[in-house]
Amino acid sequence: MSNAGISNVSQAVEGRRRRFTPEQKRTLLAEAAKPGSSVSETARRYGVSPSLLFKWKAAMDDATDKSLKKNERVVPESEVKEMQKRIKELERLAGKQAMTIDILQEAVKIAREKKWISQDGSSTKGGGK
Repeated sequence: MSNAGISNVSQAVEGRRRRFTPEQKRTLLAEAAKPGSSVSETARRYGVSPSLLFKWKAAMDDATDKSLKKNERVVPESEVKEMQKRIKELERLAGKQAMTIDILQEAVKIAREKKWISQDGSSTKGGGK
């Protein structure tokens, strides 16, 4: 790997936050992974926190280049589609349940009007004492 990505890593300036490109992050991680090198040594050399390099490494291990751009984990597309399918099915079931509740509430209202059931919910026809 060339040092082009490393040479344009600016040194830390007091009170100023640096932004790193995905290529710079990959370059620093690659240097830290070289035999005889370490994360702490690479972090000291470029004035970054070792925990930042470990965070980048975890993000890179968990996901794609997209996670390095925003420091977030990315869910695989297959899982997203599976979750969307599950959400759609649950929304369909929730709608069906809502319709059932509406129908039953209307049936209870009609039954009360016709005095088939009392206000407390017990039956007034056949089977009462």
